[in-house]
Amino acid sequence: MEKYLDIIKNSYSGYWNYLKNELININHWDNYFYGLIVISIAVWLLEIAFPWRKGQAIFRKDFWLDTFYMFFNFFLLNLIILIALSNTAAEFFNDTLSTVGLSLSSFQLFDSNDLPKWLGLLIFFLINDFVQWNTHRLLHRVPFLWNFHKVHHSVKEMGFAAHLRYHWMEPVIYNFIKYIPLAIIANYSAQDVAIVYFFTIVIGHLNHANLGWDYGILKYIFNNPKMHIWHHAKELPKHIRYGVNFGLTLSLWDYLFKTNYVPHDGKDIELGFEGDDKFPKDFFGQELYPLNKK
Repeated sequence: MEKYLDIIKNSYSGYWNYLKNELININHWDNYFYGLIVISIAVWLLEIAFPWRKGQAIFRKDFWLDTFYMFFNFFLLNLIILIALSNTAAEFFNDTLSTVGLSLSSFQLFDSNDLPKWLGLLIFFLINDFVQWNTHRLLHRVPFLWNFHKVHHSVKEMGFAAHLRYHWMEPVIYNFIKYIPLAIIANYSAQDVAIVYFFTIVIGHLNHANLGWDYGILKYIFNNPKMHIWHHAKELPKHIRYGVNFGLTLSLWDYLFKTNYVPHDGKDIELGFEGDDKFPKDFFGQELYPLNKK
């Protein structure tokens, strides 16, 4: 027990020092704090220059709520619970394996350091995105998980910051499910992860932005605003029970597994979900919402 308490304590102190360093030290390219700001401003400027829904205000509905979510989920959530929980869970899992004479390295398929850099990054990206696509489907199919995911789908006007409006339980679920698949292709550096992370942030911001782009032939590979708008559609055909277009960065999985749906230009479709008029409009109400549901 003392070991786990030390892990929790060190997780808090380590992440606090990391966060302070991110705010102070802007001289490294993989600074997540300022990287998020730069990406957000760049995509916001694209929204202003090339608006798809021209009647939508620059400071759209819930703009500031989503901006708060963006920084809370990307930084403060890690400090409050996520890093300590992740590190403790990982150590507990490794200890459990050791009781039967195993370790996570026993399942490691390969060492990414043995591969060309581009190939190792590509494998990491593809596995990460595929696991996230499947997890996203679970968030829609399992009622208990859907109550958490409703926070993201409560967006009524799309904009770049809506990308990171989600309940704090979502990254717990995502990280739990993808821990083992990513661990068996271990030994990726922090810089490697940063490259993939920044790329996914850019695509995710663009997917939610007020932009009418589909990237032409690349729409069959990358998720895009014209495709993702239908994921947020309030009304879908009755035979589509659990939603469509689950891709986070890649649309490829939706086309491969027949969950793609872009029937027409969805510029003016209504967003949300059935009963969203009764869904809380404030941050704390949305965070507590799943606790009030059976």
